[in-house]
Amino acid sequence: MKRLLPALLLAVLAPLPAAAAPTRPCAADTFRQFDFWLGTWKVHTPDGKLAGVNQIQSEYGGCVLHERYDTGKGYAGESLNTYDPGSKRWHQTWVDNQGALLLLDGGLRGASMVLEGETRDAAGVVTRHRITWTPNPDGSVRQHWESASTGGTWSTAFDGKYTRK
Repeated sequence: MKRLLPALLLAVLAPLPAAAAPTRPCAADTFRQFDFWLGTWKVHTPDGKLAGVNQIQSEYGGCVLHERYDTGKGYAGESLNTYDPGSKRWHQTWVDNQGALLLLDGGLRGASMVLEGETRDAAGVVTRHRITWTPNPDGSVRQHWESASTGGTWSTAFDGKYTRK
């Protein structure tokens, strides 16, 4: 028994094996590609008019960018943005207080995030959408939204400059 006691004490007092660090499912660099858009922003049109305020937050352990946009004039909407490692593409789901739904996907092209999708109105007319977010050297971000009818040429639907609030 005397010999067993020291062995028992050593077994009880011995440090437990280190637990593996929990893995973060969205820790990969690809999930950080759109982080340049994070923050609270004033959005201005090319002529300098305030178009609205946009808040983009990282949520769900860095897996989702949640956008909340408000013009302060009755129009508001929000989007959820995430990277899908299976398709290797970014996805955005936009909804607003006018009943709009816009589903976009795409990815990083150079330094810009480019997402594209289509909408269909009640008459069945399809409109293509392409939105490009580009970080500028001064810390601002340009959002250039283009649209086109099927087979048509792209035209600017919105051009906004994001500056930190």
